Amino acid sequence: MDTVSKEVRSKNMAAIKGKDTKPEILVRKYLHAKGFRYKLYDRSLPGTPDLVFPKYKTVLFIHGCFWHGHSGCKYFIIPKTRTEWWTTKINRNKQLDQENASKLKKLGWKVITIFECKLRPKYKEKTLRHLEQRLLS
Repeated sequence: MDTVSKEVRSKNMAAIKGKDTKPEILVRKYLHAKGFRYKLYDRSLPGTPDLVFPKYKTVLFIHGCFWHGHSGCKYFIIPKTRTEWWTTKINRNKQLDQENASKLKKLGWKVITIFECKLRPKYKEKTLRHLEQRLLS
């Protein structure tokens, strides 16, 4: 059973942004300060990557743990209401993520995915340094 009304839940879910999220802005600021230049949301590429680094032929996806079904993550919990619907939706998101990554690789792009939990304070510095190294390699 849900702890809030249907209307409140609907309002909460509708308020979740798909672009310019806090994790995305955190990564963008870090990389820009390190001298990396990128394009945002290139719709000409499969999956519309969050960041595109043409110089490095690399794309970056910054995924929300819930929406993209981050396995083993404490922030990925299937809701107790409409469980079947949510499971189907999240599994479809995961499938699309795999398909888009495959298409990008076939086009010659390197694909990097970061989940939002890895940008929390405990892991943030390590994740950002690792991302910087992957871009340069």
